[in-house]
Amino acid sequence: MRTSNIVSLMLVFFLVACGTVPFSGRKQFTVIPASQMVSLGNDSYAQVLKQKKLSDNQQYNDQVRRVGSRISEAVEEYFRQEGMSDRLKNYKWEFNVLASDAMNAWCMPGGKIAFYEGIMPVCQDDKGVAVVMAHEIAHAVARHGNERMSQQLSVQLGGMVLSEALEKEEETTKKLAMAAFGLGSQVGLLLPYSRTHEKEADELGLYFMAMANYDPRSAPEFWERMQAKGGSRPPEFLSTHPHPENRIKNMQEHMQKALEYYNNSQ
Repeated sequence: MRTSNIVSLMLVFFLVACGTVPFSGRKQFTVIPASQMVSLGNDSYAQVLKQKKLSDNQQYNDQVRRVGSRISEAVEEYFRQEGMSDRLKNYKWEFNVLASDAMNAWCMPGGKIAFYEGIMPVCQDDKGVAVVMAHEIAHAVARHGNERMSQQLSVQLGGMVLSEALEKEEETTKKLAMAAFGLGSQVGLLLPYSRTHEKEADELGLYFMAMANYDPRSAPEFWERMQAKGGSRPPEFLSTHPHPENRIKNMQEHMQKALEYYNNSQ
């Protein structure tokens, strides 16, 4: 095949696989169908719950589920009003706390969310939980995991489609999925979100928590507390994230718009 034809095919493929991130408007390259990502997310979540002990701290469990339900409902309502409900198709929200001192949290495609006990004291209250919850939900809604896994399928598995990769390289594909969903340190593979992804999750997270009537001005306060937990070895939640001072500055750029959503939620 001529080089020009190959380039043309690649351009068509890129355009077909190119979507747009809500709010930011950024074009993104996602080659994996959303339904397959949700299915893979559900499987990965079930695997984690089998391997990890659930927290027996009822206060933590109640708090995470209360805040998670409130934010997810607000996000669904907003997307319904904007005619974007398809973006949350097949989402079945679930919120759990894992018995671990790690200061971390994550959200799978499809709305499966886990907090670690270690991050709860840093959150302090519902507003702090809302900062983390909205940020992680934003990663899922913005399909950042799909972007990262699409890139890794191309790099590590020669551009296999997901179905073929699961059949021929099942174990590698599952590890790629776990890493793409924010669990890299637990599977021996680290895929930190890019600065672009983090900035988007921060921006969308502000809006999402505000839609659920949580004051977005709590977000910088949370990151200041997280930064104070640093020292010589930063918490896992910080190790793959931008420096808190930089993200706080970026958040302030979107705070006015977030406060408009917050005021409208009153």
